Amino acid sequence: MTQSIDLLGRPVENRRAGAGIDGMAEAELDRSGRLAAIREGRLASVHSWELVTAVDGPGTRLTIFFAGCPLRCVYCRNPDTMEMRRGQDVELEEIERLLRRYRRVFRATGGGITLSGGEVLMQPAFARNVLRAAKELGIHTAIDTSGYLGAVAKDELLADVDLVLLDVKSGDEASYKRLTGRELQPTIDFGDRLARDGIAIWIRFVVVPEWTDAAENVEKVADIVERWQDVVERVEVLPFHNMGQDKWDVLGMEYRLRDAQPPSTEVVERVREQFRARGLTVH
Repeated sequence: MTQSIDLLGRPVENRRAGAGIDGMAEAELDRSGRLAAIREGRLASVHSWELVTAVDGPGTRLTIFFAGCPLRCVYCRNPDTMEMRRGQDVELEEIERLLRRYRRVFRATGGGITLSGGEVLMQPAFARNVLRAAKELGIHTAIDTSGYLGAVAKDELLADVDLVLLDVKSGDEASYKRLTGRELQPTIDFGDRLARDGIAIWIRFVVVPEWTDAAENVEKVADIVERWQDVVERVEVLPFHNMGQDKWDVLGMEYRLRDAQPPSTEVVERVREQFRARGLTVH
């Protein structure tokens, strides 16, 4: 996996650590004004943001991490993004200001903005407005999603998306439900839609020992991904790590992978070869 670096060339050892919204103004609205702004896509609950290179899409990316997620992945390294109430209110104009601020960086590096989380599609109206603003500035756009809420992404939202980073977490309904607490089929349906629309996809698959690493499960994931082969530009095979354990403890949440170890180099390479065997480009 390519290591993330900041703009000074320093390694980001624990990316998505929750730097908060430093550099953004937190919105101050009364209850009625807040609800109206959310409905209109002018306000969102944001966990944090960062500017990094070599992850979350091509070039240098402004990655916005939205608060709130419908999944409860057992290996989540940012459980503090699961609930929307743990984010901070940020208005659309603050994101637009960052887009203008870093536009030259994006042009120089072939980068852009990535909307992540949590789950970006929990706040689709705001996401749609951010993506539209980015495209009006000529900035490359990406969303990082499980696809579980793909049905809420309207056509006008996807029309402004250049790239989808799609997490396919497991290969069948039973294991997916055990891993995330939710169903797999919405992710498949969303991937099918992206393929029909010709929207580029980068697949992400996390290798978790005794949860997702079985050869049979990887074959099932490869079966799913292969159906989108015309638009899948790469498959990122990511080894599980325990970097988020402390956050689970701080939040008082049960961490079921406390004693789990990262997969061996041999297992990770075997998984990569399974995807390569389908003619997919693997990282």
